[in-house]
Amino acid sequence: MQKPSKFAVWLSTFLFCFLFWLLLTWSVALREVLWGVVISALVAAFSGRFLIHHEAFYLYNPVRLIMLAVYYVGIFLVEVIKANLSMAKLVLSSKMDYKAGIIRVPGSPEIKSEYGLSLVANSITLTPGTITMDVAEDEKGDNYYYVHWIDVTETDREKAGEVIKGRMERWIGRIWK
Repeated sequence: MQKPSKFAVWLSTFLFCFLFWLLLTWSVALREVLWGVVISALVAAFSGRFLIHHEAFYLYNPVRLIMLAVYYVGIFLVEVIKANLSMAKLVLSSKMDYKAGIIRVPGSPEIKSEYGLSLVANSITLTPGTITMDVAEDEKGDNYYYVHWIDVTETDREKAGEVIKGRMERWIGRIWK
């Protein structure tokens, strides 16, 4: 795989930062737009090489963007709500009937990119009751997530992976390989 040019890396990072700026400010006033251009250009100049390693415009595919939006609004939001309800039930219970532990959960063989692995790890961490402590690769090249789980209900790694990751990893695998 060929490394992208410095300009492609800068432009891709600039566009992402500028779109993010517009979403944060929610304004198209000339002053806001100019500040957004300046700040996005500076951020892209200093950080683009750290963010983009392979394909500069990979995420700008409309299908991937739509799938990412569907993931965050549909899949991830539902998983967070389910985890919140489970945690509320656990916290409001009169008996301390939970077993916290660290479990090694296998990752999907389809997801090999740093972005895909980190999106899965961050999605796990953002759902209440779990924290991804590490993402590791074994000698065969398989990825594993080390997850601290506040209520270990399943000790089999495969089944625990289904409980913890749910549909999130399958959707992320469709967006990032």
